[in-house]
Amino acid sequence: MTRVILGLIIVVLASYSLTTLVHFYALKKNILDIPNERSSHSVVTPRGGGLAIAATFIFSLVFIAALGIVTVNVAVALVGGGVLIAAIGWIDDKNSVSPGLRLVVHFLAAIWALYWLGGFTRMDVGFTMVHLGWAGSIIAAVGIVWLINLYNFMDGIDGIAGIEAISVALGAGFLLFWGGSQGLAWVCIILALAVAGFLVWNWPPAQIFMGDVGSGFLGYVFAVLAIVSEKSFSVPLIVWLMLLGVFITDATITLFKRLARGEKLSQPHKTHVYQLAVQAGYSHKQVTLAVLFINILLGAAAAGAIQYRGYLLWIILGAFILLTMVHFMLAHRFSSKLIADYVVGRVVLNHLDVVVGQKEVAAVYETEDSGDV
Repeated sequence: MTRVILGLIIVVLASYSLTTLVHFYALKKNILDIPNERSSHSVVTPRGGGLAIAATFIFSLVFIAALGIVTVNVAVALVGGGVLIAAIGWIDDKNSVSPGLRLVVHFLAAIWALYWLGGFTRMDVGFTMVHLGWAGSIIAAVGIVWLINLYNFMDGIDGIAGIEAISVALGAGFLLFWGGSQGLAWVCIILALAVAGFLVWNWPPAQIFMGDVGSGFLGYVFAVLAIVSEKSFSVPLIVWLMLLGVFITDATITLFKRLARGEKLSQPHKTHVYQLAVQAGYSHKQVTLAVLFINILLGAAAAGAIQYRGYLLWIILGAFILLTMVHFMLAHRFSSKLIADYVVGRVVLNHLDVVVGQKEVAAVYETEDSGDV
């Protein structure tokens, strides 16, 4: 036990130390996030700190795979695809990469994972097993790519992507330990600790941002772990979706809203609920802690869904219905406040991004009210 605790401490310290090095390197090489009218921050900040998460997790995973704690196939799926995602993300953080090239690499990583995991042909929904056949692997590939990208979309304020990763990984780890899948559980614990070392630097006010190298990597790892968990008859994939419900709901609904408005999806925007909350006057820390609170509730609901497996699907559907209702309620509340402030000419915070956010939201909702959408 002493060796285990020491090993876990080493993971946190390694991540923290590597983040320190990345912070120094990013400053030296001008790998910086410059605030603009679509930013949720106002200070020039180094980015790419997620490289420390990826490096720490990958080396730790290789180590426990060598000890036989996880299978070679799982390790290869996570490491091989993870390196691809982290590499394209790091290049994008440094020099910017076209969306098309990023998408190609994302799909290559998804195909890599599914190859080593033997595809994805069935899904446990509690009261029955849904057999998907060859279509399952296609759905899984698209799902992996979407989770990679949505995690990137949701990494827009200090601490939010890190706190999401830690709470989801710890929640899943608990459920996996509970279900007897100790190997996968340890992978989740290691992931949470690797993120924790970085989060010390990223906690509001952030001294370094995660960057695409970290957010894309985390999305990929969670997607692969969910598939592995499903295929090993541990925690069903749909339970993982509920654990990630805050990010999935906000990113997916916002995407469909933008599609309905005919917006160019590659164009930066500030209409996610968490972004609207910050523009409406809430601090990064308040929004991040709110996400943590919701994730704790989702974790408790996930435990209940596992305990009462016959109601698994209905509990998860109920959770997503509630998340969707909360999303629309908060979006309306924050948007109404921003529009009101814009109309009377009052700025909520003394930042350019808030003024632009007020204009953006006002324009969107004026368009919707006029029936053009």
